[in-house]
Amino acid sequence: MNPPAPWRKSSHSSKEVECVEVALDKDCVRVRDSKNPGIGTLNLPHNTWSAFLSQVSGRE
Repeated sequence: MNPPAPWRKSSHSSKEVECVEVALDKDCVRVRDSKNPGIGTLNLPHNTWSAFLSQVSGRE
């Protein structure tokens, strides 16, 4: 089993701003609340994450 990927936060975020962190694992993309990481993660298939990014960036 591979070790989990490290969590990454947007370079546009700061310590005062709530945002999400993302970890790109081999099998899925994990998303969590950066201010409250202990409440759990949302695990998404890579194709779902790609569709989400396309939608929010207007590239759909």
